[in-house]
Amino acid sequence: MAWSLFGLFLSAFGAATLLPLQSEAVLWALLVEGSYAPIWLIAVASVGNILGSCVNWYLGLRIERYKHKKWFPVSVIQLEKAQQIYAKYGFWSLLLSWLPIIGDPITLIAGLMKQNFWHFLLMVTIAKAGRYWVIYVLYLGIF
Repeated sequence: MAWSLFGLFLSAFGAATLLPLQSEAVLWALLVEGSYAPIWLIAVASVGNILGSCVNWYLGLRIERYKHKKWFPVSVIQLEKAQQIYAKYGFWSLLLSWLPIIGDPITLIAGLMKQNFWHFLLMVTIAKAGRYWVIYVLYLGIF
């Protein structure tokens, strides 16, 4: 059964990186299974997802030196546009880090923009843990 928690952690961690993974379904399945207290499931999913976002932040700190490389995944223009958007909305945009598609790049750009790590961590924790709490509340409403 501990493998279930490890699987939840890995899916949440991977989902927070730029990998196309999803952790919500894993959390939901474990809630339905009922083998663990919901608070543990939410905590494991939140910690995994937050740590995955921290990896993105760290990569963002280091990524700019590669922007002129041929293999770099976005153009210099796209990168500058993302920086302008982040500069406009600042760390408040990290509250959207839970969203699919745009959330993970926001955490990467936060690192690129040298966002203070503790401010980053606070906002990402609110967003990521909040999402899992909402899933739990939806689960309660259905079951």
